[in-house]
Amino acid sequence: MSVRVQSVPRDLDVACHLNVLLAHPSSDLLPAALDALAARGYRRVVLPPVDPDAFDVPAARRTFASRGIAPIPIAGQSLQADVSSADREVREAGLAELRRALDLAVRLGADQLNGVPYGLFGRADEPPTTDAIARSASAVGEVAEEAHERGVRMTFEVLNRYETSMLNTAEQAMAFAERSGSPHLGIHLDTFHMAVEEADMRRAIRAALPRLAFLELGQSGRGPLSAGTVDVEEVVRGALDDGYTGRWGVEAFSAEILSPPARSALAIWRKPFRDGVDLANDAAHVIRTGWARSTVGRRAARLARREAAGLALDRHDY
Repeated sequence: MSVRVQSVPRDLDVACHLNVLLAHPSSDLLPAALDALAARGYRRVVLPPVDPDAFDVPAARRTFASRGIAPIPIAGQSLQADVSSADREVREAGLAELRRALDLAVRLGADQLNGVPYGLFGRADEPPTTDAIARSASAVGEVAEEAHERGVRMTFEVLNRYETSMLNTAEQAMAFAERSGSPHLGIHLDTFHMAVEEADMRRAIRAALPRLAFLELGQSGRGPLSAGTVDVEEVVRGALDDGYTGRWGVEAFSAEILSPPARSALAIWRKPFRDGVDLANDAAHVIRTGWARSTVGRRAARLARREAAGLALDRHDY
């Protein structure tokens, strides 16, 4: 039985994580994956970590451009390159790594850089020191300003306690962004992480609104947005009604699709879905339903009905 193709609302700028469909952008299946996303109204695709030296960046840029799908690469840190470190050499290496990620974004033709630029990914043994947060915020703010000058919006993702000790809540993210000194640094919230850390998801989104640039929709089990403990439709409706006008993301992971290193890093041991196109289709339906319930969506529907009625009258008069 064929499944009806769903589409995200034209009013919303929505990205889908590439790992929903493919393990890596070097796959020969990249054009078909992008075509499937474009057919469902997605405008962007978030990339997994990419080594610019082992990746054909010009070819990838041409593929993205030809499909009308803009890439969003991500920035990260490591034990040897961490802007929050007390070691000057490690800190400088971290700064260089962020600039390398920015260079990749520019070369790919991207206007947004996501990721975890502020410190190490992974469970920590203790909370960060005040000095570590200050060092991190200063460096990230510096690169965010450089990114702005090059036409790229830098954002940082807020993760749950099992993936970082640096920033876990919208309140912490706002304080970090202000401490960065960059008015152009944006916040990236993810419902998967908020479901762990926030007592009230809608209140958290409201708190981050002045800086919120990317609101990612992810389910509790990392699978389809329509199945889990997160009411994604309500998140979409509430954010729109509260005035959110930024970009959206869809994220899900399955051991069926991820590479072994990615499975291990993200602790994805199960297969909550097997077909990424079906998941992107389901997500489009969920987002559209939430949008349709919002004030913004209802207003758009009324305008569409009026325009349709006017066209019908014009045809009749003719």
